[in-house]
Amino acid sequence: MRHCRTGWISDVHLGTRGCQAEALLHFLKCYEFETLYIVGDLIDVWALKRGIYWPQAHSDVIQKLLRAGRKGTQVIYIPGNHDEFVSGFHGEYGAVTVMPRAIHTTADGRRLLVIHGHELDAVVQNIKWLAHVGDLGYALLLRLNTPINWFRKLFGLSFWSLSAAAKRQVKSAVNYIGAFESAVARLVKMEKDVQGVVCGHIHTPAIRNIGDLEYFNSGDWVESLTALIEDQSGVIQLVVHTGRSEPLQNLAPETPEPVVAPLGPNVLS
Repeated sequence: MRHCRTGWISDVHLGTRGCQAEALLHFLKCYEFETLYIVGDLIDVWALKRGIYWPQAHSDVIQKLLRAGRKGTQVIYIPGNHDEFVSGFHGEYGAVTVMPRAIHTTADGRRLLVIHGHELDAVVQNIKWLAHVGDLGYALLLRLNTPINWFRKLFGLSFWSLSAAAKRQVKSAVNYIGAFESAVARLVKMEKDVQGVVCGHIHTPAIRNIGDLEYFNSGDWVESLTALIEDQSGVIQLVVHTGRSEPLQNLAPETPEPVVAPLGPNVLS
């Protein structure tokens, strides 16, 4: 198990068939954190309202997070749009603190705003019925991921997401991601003494600079299977679960393709 100062996970979407709960459980077994941020959409209430789907692995994720808190990890839960019901329960609950946003100070003194990101999504905030329609189409693509990856596993291939591939190919989606990141950057500039932001929401993992601001997106656990980790020196890395026997890789900042690195003390920055 690797000890890290901080971890960020987002968009787990427990309660959906697309949720890769087993992969997340593996990640949580491989890493322990002093502080772990859950950056929204842990539970997908939108999907649960359409029909109950809750296998044992989804309960295991909740139990694993609570167990981490009992063992000393400070768990900070920032609700998103799919689990917005939690927004009415801000406060401390044992080792779990629920809050709308947070300011994280890295080991080397940088201040990062931590938000889910739906606050900046005009569709979610202003046209909620359209957001729900889009969510249904997205859920269909996610459901197709299961049979596709069953066949890929037979041939020894790694996890691949049809929904993520479709999103990369659609120009409007690319434009949406760019607009979202620009909106996040504008928000951060209005915050006092903040050098960057950590968010989720758009299921697109990233570490990059937007102007003079640092932008971190922890991705998700339905498509990209990624998380952010911070070491004791303040370096933040993006790690990805591949579904193979060596399931965690490091992603270098601003690199579109994964850089393979074995899990352990020699993981590269």
